[in-house]
Amino acid sequence: MGLYVAVIAAFAFVTLSLASGLLYVSELIEEHSRLAKVYGQRGIYAIIALHAILYFSESLPFPQTAFSITCHIIYLQNFSASWPIISLTSISFLASCIFVISDHFLWFFYFARITQEARQLRTYRSPPPDVPGFTEIASFFGICVWLAPLFLFLSLSANDNALPMSAADPGSPTTGSSSMQYAQTRVSLFRSLFSLDSLPQLRSKGSRRTSAEGLLASHASPAVRSSPLPAPSPTTSRFSTLPPPPRSPGPSRAPEMDGRLSPSQSFTLNIPPRRATPRALVFRAGEAISQAVVEFLPKDEIDLANAVRLTNRVVKGCLGLISVENDIFLALVTSATEVGNTRPSGSKSESVARIHEVSFYSLTSSTWDDLSAASEVLIGPDGVEGAVSRDVYAQTSTPPPIFEHPCSPLTKIMSSGSFYYALESPWDLSSRLAVRLARDASPTDVGAYDERFVWNEYIVQSLLDFRGRLDAHEREDLDRCQFIILAIQGYVGVFTMSLPAPPTNGAPTIATLSLISRLGWKRAGTRFNTRGVDDDGNTANFVETETVFSTDQHSVSYVQVRGSVPLFWEQQGLQTFGQRIQITRPHASQPAFERHFAHLMEEYGAIHAINLLGTKENEQSLTTAYGRHLQIARGAIGDDLSITHFDFHNAVRIGGHDSVIRDLRRLESIVDHVDRFGFTMCNAVSDEIITDQKGVFRTNCLDCLDRTNFVQDILSRTTLEQYLLLVRREWVQSNTLWSYHRELWAENGDALSRIYAGTGALNTSFTRSGKRTLAGVLSDATKSVSRAYINNFQDKGKQIAIDMFLGNLSNQRPVSIFDPIHDSVRAALEQRLSEYSTTKQVTVFTGTWNLNGRAPSSESLLPWLFPREGVNDPDLFVVGFQEIVPLTAQQIVQTDPDKRRIWERQIFETLDRRPNKKCNYVLLRSEQLVGTALLVLVKSELTSIIRNVEATTRKTGLRGMSGNKGAVGIRLEYHDTSFCFLTAHLAAGHSNVEERNADYRTIAHGLHFQKGKTIPSHDNVVWLGDVNYRIDMDNAYVRSLAEADDFDALLAADQLKLMMDSGAAFSGYSEGPLLFRPTYRYDFGTDNYDTSEKMRIPAWTDRILYRGDQLDLFVYSRAELRGSDHKPVFAIFRADIRIIDSVKRLALSRLLLESIVSTAPGEKLDEKLAALVFPSDITELPPPSSEDVAWWDGPECPGGVLPLYEFQRSPTRRKTNPFDSPDDSPLSSSPTSSDEELYTDALSLPTPMAPVQALRKPPPPPPPSRSTKPTTLP
Repeated sequence: MGLYVAVIAAFAFVTLSLASGLLYVSELIEEHSRLAKVYGQRGIYAIIALHAILYFSESLPFPQTAFSITCHIIYLQNFSASWPIISLTSISFLASCIFVISDHFLWFFYFARITQEARQLRTYRSPPPDVPGFTEIASFFGICVWLAPLFLFLSLSANDNALPMSAADPGSPTTGSSSMQYAQTRVSLFRSLFSLDSLPQLRSKGSRRTSAEGLLASHASPAVRSSPLPAPSPTTSRFSTLPPPPRSPGPSRAPEMDGRLSPSQSFTLNIPPRRATPRALVFRAGEAISQAVVEFLPKDEIDLANAVRLTNRVVKGCLGLISVENDIFLALVTSATEVGNTRPSGSKSESVARIHEVSFYSLTSSTWDDLSAASEVLIGPDGVEGAVSRDVYAQTSTPPPIFEHPCSPLTKIMSSGSFYYALESPWDLSSRLAVRLARDASPTDVGAYDERFVWNEYIVQSLLDFRGRLDAHEREDLDRCQFIILAIQGYVGVFTMSLPAPPTNGAPTIATLSLISRLGWKRAGTRFNTRGVDDDGNTANFVETETVFSTDQHSVSYVQVRGSVPLFWEQQGLQTFGQRIQITRPHASQPAFERHFAHLMEEYGAIHAINLLGTKENEQSLTTAYGRHLQIARGAIGDDLSITHFDFHNAVRIGGHDSVIRDLRRLESIVDHVDRFGFTMCNAVSDEIITDQKGVFRTNCLDCLDRTNFVQDILSRTTLEQYLLLVRREWVQSNTLWSYHRELWAENGDALSRIYAGTGALNTSFTRSGKRTLAGVLSDATKSVSRAYINNFQDKGKQIAIDMFLGNLSNQRPVSIFDPIHDSVRAALEQRLSEYSTTKQVTVFTGTWNLNGRAPSSESLLPWLFPREGVNDPDLFVVGFQEIVPLTAQQIVQTDPDKRRIWERQIFETLDRRPNKKCNYVLLRSEQLVGTALLVLVKSELTSIIRNVEATTRKTGLRGMSGNKGAVGIRLEYHDTSFCFLTAHLAAGHSNVEERNADYRTIAHGLHFQKGKTIPSHDNVVWLGDVNYRIDMDNAYVRSLAEADDFDALLAADQLKLMMDSGAAFSGYSEGPLLFRPTYRYDFGTDNYDTSEKMRIPAWTDRILYRGDQLDLFVYSRAELRGSDHKPVFAIFRADIRIIDSVKRLALSRLLLESIVSTAPGEKLDEKLAALVFPSDITELPPPSSEDVAWWDGPECPGGVLPLYEFQRSPTRRKTNPFDSPDDSPLSSSPTSSDEELYTDALSLPTPMAPVQALRKPPPPPPPSRSTKPTTLP
């Protein structure tokens, strides 16, 4: 057995080392593509020369040598101008794939033949021929056969991650326009200041700027926070030049703006209106961490004498402000190209630009300034409008940066070519056509958007708040230059074509076909790191795809959605081509499942799900669970939710891809819903909606990529054909239309697949051409291999960067813009937490038991799980096991989960058979690391309010490589209070105290949950497990003291207590009094301490430690069970759970704002705020819902329609200025009250009720129109 383990370990080490080395080479190719191209070409020339030398010196055969040289000449053809971007369907690449295989086998058969002949000659005792040995043959294959193809393969990996550094992206889809022109370039923005050159009143159409401001920074030395890196140039404030609005090709010229900043300028919120004066935006770091100061000033008030230019790149706009490693960075779009006008027939232009490059400029430090960018010569549509002079500072040579830019991961993601934003007038790219047309006819507001799809909402929110606080004319000036960009991720494609028209004047009809895919950000991530659903009902890889077909008469929109199976499931460990799926919360997914579909039905109407998963073991388990949950959800949500299961792979295996199209169009459930849902159609002239789409298809497979895109293409064409049959029947036969339609969906599949999986989509060759080709098969095989590599070895870093950009990391703080009024409101809200929140006491049972690898016996677990009579049933059961399986080499390599499942069933049987049963429990989450397992069970009615449940593990055995020792952690949020539970098995051995301390430190610092959450980031932490700390006393003396129950003497020699007192381990944790005998070690099945040959010293190895102000320990003891050589230990806590009422918090924030604004000179603000109390009408909330009646369904609200003015709805994300007051708000009056009255009134506020699952309720009210952004919390 030991030999097998050694062989497996050696094989794994060699494989992982090789993979790491190849990854490193691939990254070098990506980072140094030009140098790698030179080395690659020269290397192939050297290999060709080596063939010639070996031909003459080693007498290699001429046919094989000539063929091998020909192969390498073909390899050279892949080094095109776009390298390392290699087209997988190019002739050179396909020929290379074929020739490398042929070359390999030609030389293989040659060397096999001469080796066989040599053996035969030796048999006849002839002189041994001079044949190459194994080393020579292996070296020949490695250098002359495999080296060049391996280099090309590694360049494919770099190809998937390469950043287009120029404005012209070779991979950009072309539009249907034969002469597409680039949009007029904008004037350069600032580095941190913008320049708004002449407003429209002062600028003539033909005037042009003679120079560009570029990105400027103050030359004065700033007083900034210290940096660990040497600052090559001092910089304090950041400047930028605001560009003119982007526009479609045409002769008209948009107005431009210009702006500056002076280091000595003080912060001013209200600027006197000077509409004829150019203005400037000024950014600088504030005094507080993650705080910026922004000013919108007249240009002539800014002194740029000490400013330096940081770049000449044209700045398209700003994505927002982000804090990274205590530095504040401004994210600017520095390269973008126009995709096209998605709806030319509309009343206003709806053009889209694709982002190619985003640059991050620091407001707090000049360390990361790249002054070489100030002298760049740009060619193409991003060229600068004139020469730029340099000052002394800019002319100094700047050494290349030694350290990586802290925002480089963000730059890589944002510059991947998958982000888009709206050009021209600020139309809302994030919302589908039906929503945009349903809004009021008022001018479009940049703050009106669909929060699900705006990816930079986290970093742009502070700028939107700043914009909302400007005066109306200032806001108009800022909006005119379109500095603030709202970006979506996904795909936008546009084709314009001519279609035959009735023979009236002979002119064809110009039609535009557009495809817009909007990827949701609320559960964003990479393939193996983000699966399933979260507690808010957001699913991984959720995409809304809209097909828009426009003519001079109508605009037609058809919407579909895709998303991961809305259950809690994941894939852990190394994933290859088999899918190992684990449904992590099989009994607690229903609330999140129903939330997901409730949100979809509120947004889109009826939902019909199409599940494309197959009959494989893992996919079948997801399909079964999906169908079961949906059947239950139909009882609560209604009959507008339905599903069709379609085994895509089985259909392809039987009849090919063509059969999928035929089968889907014959399925009654699909056809009926296509007819029922319809499409949205509006008049092209008046934008009046004629028909509206009544529902959407929700399609999914495992990744929601290849199969899903294929089926959505079919549904899109089917619906578009329905429209064409109504208006222009002859267009159904248009080859041009459907070829463009196929191309758009193929590009869409590739784009979404690159975002989620790292490579293009599979099956796109069939989508494009309508047939399966050899090139398509080879391309799919290459993509599959690349996916396995990228998803296992590269995506973790990408996931961290995505979470950083979205603000999901637990240690992140959003950048706030300095505003003393709103900062005072936030501080007052934090101090008055008790006024808008309540507490609830819950009971938590925690238990730990080392099982010594034994299965459950007939012994009842009731003395352990329910040790005290008269105590309320715990709300949570947290049970930790150690050595749940024998710690053998086989178990360490591949752990058997069956033992854990057996103990789970045993615990459930105990809970079901307990006396006086009053509630049911469900398994919320379980996790196992070899022999260490942790289970969390909760009352079934609590599954809807316990959220963000995650599990993780940390190995400590064999220096972190083995899981025989280590820890398992599960974290959760109960209302607004977070818990972290850990079970650990530390190093054994009486004298190995330092090893146990090291294990603790490894776990404490190395155990991480998703999005950067660590153990200390939780409100309450409980450790339970076999920590293996012993008692430093003589064996006989310990036994005598234990039998005499003299625990104080034993505790004085307890290793764990000594380590806690010295701070060497578990510093800051508490433990209850040890009033029970040592739990280790007993003879199995008895209450006698160890009588074996080793006669181990009794010890308290099994412990429960805790930390948290809300935890109150009231029972800590052990159970007298005999099923192991350890005794189980338990602790029961009472915990205070915080429940925040967001409605009251919102109301209080409004009152605080009004009180601050209305403060008279000389009035003491602190006393005024302390006396503030809720008015009586705040508490008049609707009655709570029951299982039969919902608060929104009554005579006052017929049909469940609730007027928004009657009840302030609190959104989950902020979208506008949270402190805007109504126009009729009485700011001059401020209610006052004493502290006693304030306390009394707070006690009278109703406590939010814990939700319970209802069997059937009327549907909730429809969501409000996004035309009015709800007021949100600060």
